Amino acid sequence: MSLDRINKLAEKYEFRTILKSEAKQTVEIEQICFPPNEACSEKHMNERVNAAPEMFLVAIDKQTGKIAAFINGLSTNEDVFRDDFFTEVSLYNPNGKNIMILGVDVLPEHRMIGLATELMRRYVLKAKDENRKALFLTCLADKVEMYKKMGYEDKGISGSTWGGEEWHDMLYILR
Repeated sequence: MSLDRINKLAEKYEFRTILKSEAKQTVEIEQICFPPNEACSEKHMNERVNAAPEMFLVAIDKQTGKIAAFINGLSTNEDVFRDDFFTEVSLYNPNGKNIMILGVDVLPEHRMIGLATELMRRYVLKAKDENRKALFLTCLADKVEMYKKMGYEDKGISGSTWGGEEWHDMLYILR
C-alpha cells in the first residue's frame, strides 16, 4: 500500500485498541459482516472484548466516532488454528508466541478503500513489536488471494469446520 493511501486512511480513521464500552458495536458489525453460521455470538464477542481488549485493533471513523472496522484475535503458544479459539477465551495466553486471528470485519460502506489491508498491516507491526512469532487465520477460498497479497501463505484446507464451511489455513511468519 502506498504511503499516500496510508496517510489518507489515517486522516479519516483513528486506529487503536478497543474500549470495553465498544463491545456492542463489534457484535453488531460482526452480524453485518458474517452470515449467521459464521458470525461470533454476542456472548463470545463480549468475552473476548472483556478478557483481551489488547487483541483488538479498531478503525474509528473520525466523522462519526463509531467503529468502521476491526480485527480481533487471541495469542497462544499453540501452532495450529482450531475452532475452539472462537468459543474458548480461556485459551488466551497474553504472552503467547502466536496470534490466532478470529475476525477481520469491515462495514460495507468502508470497503474497497484499503481499510482491511491497513488494519492487517498495523496488526502485524503490533505483533512484531510484541515479539510474536506468527499470525494464523482461516479464510474461505475466495479470500485466499487477498491474504496472500498481505503476506500470508496458504497452508491448504484447514481442519476448521466453523460454520459448516471449508476454510484455508493462512500463516504469516513474523521476521
